[in-house]
Amino acid sequence: MDGTSFVDVTDAYNPRYLGNLARTDGSPPSTWRDIKVFKDHAFIVADGAGEHGMQVFDLTGLRDVTEPREFEATAMYTGIASSHNVAINENTGFAYLVGSSGGGETCGGGSHIVDINDPLNPVFAGCFAHENTGRSNTGNSHDTQCVIYHGPDEDYRGREICVNSNENALSVADVTDKDNPIAVAKAAYPNVSYAHQGWLTEDHRYFYSNDETDELAGLVEATRTLIWDLADLDDPVLIKEYFSPTKVTDHNLYVKGDRLYMSNNRAGLRVLDISDPENPVELGYFDTTPWSADEAGFDGTWSVYPYFESGTVLLSSRREGLFLVRPRARRLIP
Repeated sequence: MDGTSFVDVTDAYNPRYLGNLARTDGSPPSTWRDIKVFKDHAFIVADGAGEHGMQVFDLTGLRDVTEPREFEATAMYTGIASSHNVAINENTGFAYLVGSSGGGETCGGGSHIVDINDPLNPVFAGCFAHENTGRSNTGNSHDTQCVIYHGPDEDYRGREICVNSNENALSVADVTDKDNPIAVAKAAYPNVSYAHQGWLTEDHRYFYSNDETDELAGLVEATRTLIWDLADLDDPVLIKEYFSPTKVTDHNLYVKGDRLYMSNNRAGLRVLDISDPENPVELGYFDTTPWSADEAGFDGTWSVYPYFESGTVLLSSRREGLFLVRPRARRLIP
């Protein structure tokens, strides 16, 4: 609500709190705060947070911290006021601020693109908003993933491609030329309520996405994950809907290798085997709110980070804190 905390998780059994970076002076508390990292710097935005802007923090300043302390932003980017999310393509050094509002160049709520190759001197690079998507038809994005595409569609290999979750549709864009980004395709799906977030498989063939409120709206009978075939980027095809054993509201999901890590609110972390991408199989879970019923709603896990080489997986839970977990070497049978 009020800032960013830093935790040293090198020793997974003894995580150590290092300190706090407060929200931008004058900005109100906000439920939504998002952080991504590039070149040893954290880039922090907040939604519904007035003139918050994007804070830039030099993470090397954490290396010698022995006692918790209060930190200040190393630099500020004020080209926008509030943004729901920030995505970074680490291969190109561009940040994509989505769902912007409250001041500055909001880009219709689509991608406000920033060159961060010099992290302490971010520079506005352009806008992309996919017209006729989003609830207001302005191209508002809730989340995006931007990559140098190496998938099966030869027309776009080597191009910088963003796959956007735009409230009521999936959007694919070619943002290679920041002065002239191109809307490649948009796709709807049955029982859409709020297209929330998604992630590409490592071969860029498939895209797994979620809808944040279809369970709450009673449009589906169980937690749903959408499986898209992006063999032809000009024509995304929904090939399957995977339904979880639970009925909770899903939130963020990420792919690492042949595993899909989903942070599903009251059902906690769910891990799927996607070695057969069109037929996921649940391998295990970790529930941060075992006392709550597995129902739709906004309690429990918010997001998951499965990318540490150590195998430690980080899981944040709204009221319960930060969890460090690791898959068992073998499944325990009761």
